[in-house]
Amino acid sequence: MEKEVTIKKLNTAMAASAKWAILLIYFGITLFPLIWLTVSSFKTNFKIQTAPFAFPEVWQFKNFINAVSISGLTRYYLNSAIISISSTLINIFVASLASFALAREDFPFKKAIFTIVTAGVLVPSMALMVPYYILVTRVLMVYDTIYGLIITYAAINIPISVFIISSFMKSIPKDLEDSAEIDGCSMVKRYSKIILPLAQPGLVTASVFNFIHSWNEFIYALLLTSSRSSRTVQVAIRYFTSQFRTDYASMFAAIVLTMIPTILLYIFLHEKIISGVTAGAVKG
Repeated sequence: MEKEVTIKKLNTAMAASAKWAILLIYFGITLFPLIWLTVSSFKTNFKIQTAPFAFPEVWQFKNFINAVSISGLTRYYLNSAIISISSTLINIFVASLASFALAREDFPFKKAIFTIVTAGVLVPSMALMVPYYILVTRVLMVYDTIYGLIITYAAINIPISVFIISSFMKSIPKDLEDSAEIDGCSMVKRYSKIILPLAQPGLVTASVFNFIHSWNEFIYALLLTSSRSSRTVQVAIRYFTSQFRTDYASMFAAIVLTMIPTILLYIFLHEKIISGVTAGAVKG
């Protein structure tokens, strides 16, 4: 009997060790490129090319100054911030209205509409490049403006936002709405005073996903803009590479600077993000 208990404990310990070993391997694979990029941003171009995995002999903080001053990164930072924040606000407003109707109201073909809307999550964004380009250039006439990117990013992320927010709204007890309706609350008041405040974790989760996607997106920003006035920070990084020379040090420094907003956003809101995802997944 004691032998069996010992074997079970040994198997449990081995399983736990294997689990942690696998997690540490994945953690290392995920974290190594970020560490390498950050360290390389403090090197010279010569050191990056001759000793890519060595620590810098002299930490080149001027790379960050060059990334901001020479390339005009401040302007592109502002463009990306305006586009990301505006597209997120528009997306969440539209998605929350749609989610309220799909999660809390009863009407014909509700399930079919929900399936069609959320099926957009499965459509690769690359497959929509031609339709979006035609709409932006020929229909809306907002090519090479930040408005074109705002509309595009807000529309692209509607399926995932509806999926997240509606899943969370479904977990809110129906009795709260019934009581408010008895007290004379209209549909608008039920949406704004009851459902929207209680769905805050889901709204925050969808907002963060939208902001990160809009901030990091490159293909549509390159496709729908051509001038410096509407260029985003991700497109601006591309211009550190020319036909004859690549300024790796300044480019890596610029990439590190572009990662700061999304990292800080997740650090400050990670609890609400996790609660929003788990609540919608478990209760919905």
